[in-house]
Amino acid sequence: MRMITYCDAINEALIQEMERDPSVFIYGIGVPDHKKIFGTTKGILEKFGPARCFDTPIAEDSMTGLALGAAINGLRPIHVHIRVDFLLLAMNQIANLISSFSYGCGGAAGAPLVIRAIVGRGWGQGFQHSKSMHGTFAKIPGLKVICPTTPEDAKGLMITAIRDNDPVLVFEHRWLYWQTGEVAKDSFTIPLGRGRVVKEGKDLTIVATSWMNVEALHAARILERHGVDVEIIDPRSIVPLDEEIIVNSVNKTGRCLVADNDWTYCGFSAEVAALVSSRCFGRLHAPVERLGFAQTPCPTVRRLENVFYPNAEKIVRRVEKMTGLAPIDLSGEVFYSHENRFKGPF
Repeated sequence: MRMITYCDAINEALIQEMERDPSVFIYGIGVPDHKKIFGTTKGILEKFGPARCFDTPIAEDSMTGLALGAAINGLRPIHVHIRVDFLLLAMNQIANLISSFSYGCGGAAGAPLVIRAIVGRGWGQGFQHSKSMHGTFAKIPGLKVICPTTPEDAKGLMITAIRDNDPVLVFEHRWLYWQTGEVAKDSFTIPLGRGRVVKEGKDLTIVATSWMNVEALHAARILERHGVDVEIIDPRSIVPLDEEIIVNSVNKTGRCLVADNDWTYCGFSAEVAALVSSRCFGRLHAPVERLGFAQTPCPTVRRLENVFYPNAEKIVRRVEKMTGLAPIDLSGEVFYSHENRFKGPF
């Protein structure tokens, strides 16, 4: 075990799987150029050559279709979309062809492919580059959807996704690329559909996705100083979902806040709220609460952008409401600081 970044963990997973299996290749807009997809594809072109690491035209629909064609002909493609917003241009391929291929074959064949989609905010990225949408793709039967948070999860889940015989969408928040954590050097897998207890607690459960786990931990440290012991659950895998880890936690704490890195309306947070309300109803001390993107396109102006995105401060304020805690003085806390490290895709 050694400390590496989320970015390096993904890079290591890709290289190890390409070394292990010659059928694995990676492609997409910007994959082999000097930016290296925020550094996650560095060294791959040099090691494996242009036949297994290559750029593509700006033609998301046809390039995503290429993944399906490759997958059903014995290869294991990894297609990278540097912004999830433009993955929508490939919705026909994903929703009508890739997701239903195995079903159409009566289960006789699969579509072993990975689609990496990068999400998250920067400074003034605006409504064209600020979506997340894991909840949108999770609605489509036949797709597996994961949102790794830690470097260890990024490597282990990526390797599992590459080896899976079904299509897997991997949503990577760009602020996570700089996060560090302990990761084994050797290859390892983490099963899809198994959540993780990020922090144990007894007063309230926060179910958090992607970057919201970082914000939830920040909020938990603040709340702990004021007598509220929060438990944080990271589902890691949206489809399949580890329902039991969520239910067991809420049955213990009696309160649940879903902090989702996506729009709340008709989203993943609504699914978790329905699950908890159904299976934990008799143990709940308060209604399930949800935090996520405001129901509007993301504004470009910084002050409005901060209103659009939830953070640790908003989590603290919602937990105060749920537990009856008196308002905490947050004037000494620093929020929304991570975009200072974002230097743009180039």
